[in-house]
Amino acid sequence: MTRALHAVLVVEDEPQLRALLRTTLEAAGYRVIEAETARRAVVEARTHKPDLALVDLGLPDADGIDVIRAVREFSSLPVIVLSARAQEHEKVAALDAGADDYVTKPFGVGELLARVRGALRRGAQVADADGSVVVIGDWALDLARRTTRNPATGATLHLTPIEFRIVTVLAQHAGRVVTHRQLLRDVWGPEAVERPEYLRNFIKQLRNKLERDPARPRHLVTEIGVGYRLEVAGDDSPA
Repeated sequence: MTRALHAVLVVEDEPQLRALLRTTLEAAGYRVIEAETARRAVVEARTHKPDLALVDLGLPDADGIDVIRAVREFSSLPVIVLSARAQEHEKVAALDAGADDYVTKPFGVGELLARVRGALRRGAQVADADGSVVVIGDWALDLARRTTRNPATGATLHLTPIEFRIVTVLAQHAGRVVTHRQLLRDVWGPEAVERPEYLRNFIKQLRNKLERDPARPRHLVTEIGVGYRLEVAGDDSPA
């Protein structure tokens, strides 16, 4: 039985770079779908349902961030930004909009392919969690659909794609410690394993959103000097 090729949507308006990306990806065994405008990108994402998207931010009809936001309304596919914009606030804006990774132009082919493999791996982890709902305090998190809801009140809560990825990795090891390095590698990729400040900030945000008492977390538990543990069956009732 022939193995289906992963489909990659390439959203890039520069013809030479688009051709290079196509050649590189096809040589690595991927099927490529191309779009040169933001509008076309959203149409192709809906029509072909690719496994991953590479999105340039400087498109002729809209910003690539608009593409990411539009795609996130109907898909959780991994999105890697390819951009010459190197400022931190640009990267943060793209990640907050729903991008999974950010590669600055110019980039090496080897690095890009490694990022693609990593993003597809992490996307498969989320897909494996299909139907899995994790309850943290008052909130039920549907890891596959990336929705957060309070079953008692019907209220919803916004979590960023990065926050969902952190919870997904912790949920796969529920009740067990996940080290800082493992979380950094699985969420951001191997190049981030020496950046523990990434984790501290996002764990703090998650506790503020999900824990009844963020100062005394019962679900997102710190193992000092080692990592974090997710306790999904903890009792939030008063002692």
